Amino acid sequence: MNQSARAATDRCPGVFDTHPAADGALARVRLPGGRIRPDQLETLARAAADHADGHLELTVRGNLQLRGITDVEAVAQAVVAAGLAPSSSHDKVRNIELSPLTGRIGGVADARPLAAALDDALRADPAAATLSGRFLFGIDDGRGDIAGRRPDACAMIRSDTPLAADVLIGGTAVGSATGTEAIVRALIAVAAGLGEVSPGAWRVRDLDDDSRRRLAEIIAPTLDPVIGADPDAAQVASEEPIVGWFDQDDGAVLLGAVVELGRLPARLAEFIAAVQAPVVFTPDREILLCDLGEGVAETVVRVLAPMGLIFDAASPWAQVSCCVGAPGCSSAHAPVRDDLVARVQDDDPVEEREHWVGCARGCGSPAESHLSVQATPDGGYERRRR
Repeated sequence: MNQSARAATDRCPGVFDTHPAADGALARVRLPGGRIRPDQLETLARAAADHADGHLELTVRGNLQLRGITDVEAVAQAVVAAGLAPSSSHDKVRNIELSPLTGRIGGVADARPLAAALDDALRADPAAATLSGRFLFGIDDGRGDIAGRRPDACAMIRSDTPLAADVLIGGTAVGSATGTEAIVRALIAVAAGLGEVSPGAWRVRDLDDDSRRRLAEIIAPTLDPVIGADPDAAQVASEEPIVGWFDQDDGAVLLGAVVELGRLPARLAEFIAAVQAPVVFTPDREILLCDLGEGVAETVVRVLAPMGLIFDAASPWAQVSCCVGAPGCSSAHAPVRDDLVARVQDDDPVEEREHWVGCARGCGSPAESHLSVQATPDGGYERRRR
C-alpha cells in the first residue's frame, strides 16, 4: 500500500484529521458495518450538541458526521472515549459496508463476525494505515445488497457451513475463499494489490483496464474457483427501503426509519439511544433499531415519530438525499438543503431515488442508479440519471 505516490492529499475527513468546511470543521466517524451501541450513540449526540451544529449526519457508507465543530479536540476525545476511533493511524481506513439486515432477517449467513474480523485485521496491519480513506470494503451476506454497490473489495457469502465467499474486485468475482481468516486475508490482499499495480490510485474504479487485469492476476492464484456462478444461488436484493416494521427471524421486531435531509438531531439521537437496543445505520441513510420486543417497538413508534423519526416507507424522505450545499460548502452553487425541502413540500411525487448536490463533485451520491440533481453556476439545476 503506497499513499505517498498519490498526486493529491487524501482529503477524506476523519476524527483526528477534520475537513475545514465553510460552516466549520467536519469530522467523520467510521462505523464498520454501520453498527453502533446505544452508549456510543449517546456520546456522539452529546458531542454534537455541545461542540458542533447539534446534528449527526448520516453518510452514504453508513457512517456519521459532525459538522460545524467548534472544539475539534473535545469531539475527538469523546469519540475515542466511546471506543469509536481505536487508532489515530487507522482511523480513516475502516470503511466497511455490511448487509444491514444480516443475522436478523434472511441472508445466507450472519456476516457480522466476518465484518468484525476484517476490522480487527485492518487495525492490526501497519501497512493498512497507508490505505486511501476512500477505499471501500464490503461484506455481503448473500442477498446481493452490498455486492451490488460494487465496493473495491467485497466478500459475498455463498455458504454458511463451512463459511465460504466469492471475492469481488470492483464488482467482478475473481475467486472464492473458505473460512474467516482466508476471506479476510483475500480482502486485504486486494487493497495491498491496488497499491502495487497503481500507487496513485484511490480506488479500484480509478484503474484502467490493464491495471484491473493485473490486480485480478495478483489475487486470483491465491483463491479457489468462483463458487457463485449460479445466479440463483443468492437472494435478490430488495430495492425497497428498510423503513417500517419488520419481523426478525428470531421473533423480535426491527424498526427502520429515516430523518429529513439525513440529519439526526442530537436530542432525537439521545432518545434513540435510550431505547437501549442495537442501532444500525445503512448505506441508504436508514436508521435501524434492532432486537425489540413488540411492546417496546410500539412505544418507540408512538414516542419518536412525533419527534421526527419517519417510519413510513412511502415518505419522500425515504427516497431523497443531498449534500450540505451552500453556505455550508464553499464549492456549492445553491442552498441544496433548502431547495430539497421545498421540492418535498411541493407535493410533486418522488418516483425514484434522487440525490441533490451543489456542484460537480457529487458528494454523498448513492452507489446505485439514481436521479442526480446538480446545481449549476447560473442558479439552476441539471437533472440526469446516473
